[in-house]
Amino acid sequence: MDIWELFVAFILGLVEGLTEFAPVSSTGHMIIVDDLLLHSKDLFTEPVANTFKVVIQLGSILAVVIVFKDRFINLLGLQKGVSIADSKGRLSLSKVIVGLIPAGVIGVLFEDYIDEHLFSVETVIIGLVIGAILMIIADRLHPRVVKIDDVDQISYKQALGIGLFQCLGLWPGFSRSGSTISGGVLLGLNHRAASDFTFIMAVPIMLGASAISLMKNWQYFTVDALPFFTVGFISAFVFALLFIRFFLKLINKIKLVPFAIYRIILAAAIYFIFL
Repeated sequence: MDIWELFVAFILGLVEGLTEFAPVSSTGHMIIVDDLLLHSKDLFTEPVANTFKVVIQLGSILAVVIVFKDRFINLLGLQKGVSIADSKGRLSLSKVIVGLIPAGVIGVLFEDYIDEHLFSVETVIIGLVIGAILMIIADRLHPRVVKIDDVDQISYKQALGIGLFQCLGLWPGFSRSGSTISGGVLLGLNHRAASDFTFIMAVPIMLGASAISLMKNWQYFTVDALPFFTVGFISAFVFALLFIRFFLKLINKIKLVPFAIYRIILAAAIYFIFL
């Protein structure tokens, strides 16, 4: 394992950690950084490179678990010294499950179609632009009086609605966090509450997708590739941990429009570079 391979793993982990939970599309950034500059599939093989991108997602997931550890402990009923009465009024696991159902069902039914037909530069550009338009609309139509300013106040109807918006994130380039945060804002949540619910839902849905992918590609975990996977995982974890904390402090201040403008610029860059 040479220094260049470890550098590639570090940079891709950095890109994953900084973009996975931002409403800017990690897929779009991976296309530019990896396909244009780093070419990770040339270091080993394309299946190993694709498996690597799943492994570094697990680093990002771990970062979310740490940031929201108290929330997950409460959701799973593992918090000591808290009575049932005290837990009422908090976000329940059942609401998270309701939010996961739409994308979970559609993802399972259309997984093969999405993999075969939607992973292209053209579809990513479309996802970036349409997702940006949705984010701008969400900010412009956001109710002047916010109905929900804490994720604990979310209703089952809102959870389901956000889950339906999450389905848009199955389109590469659309951004799962961009679609769900926009959906939450349109349904009356403030930006921080929508972001909290988005990140909480990310853990089970990303774990499920990663587990399926890892089971299909387990044979690519070779001794030679282990340092590559390890550096990428640690890099993604550290940068995701730093970014999530920063993003949650920032989102209520700047809203979604700056991210939407950035997405349009990114789409233009991908178009002129690749097409």
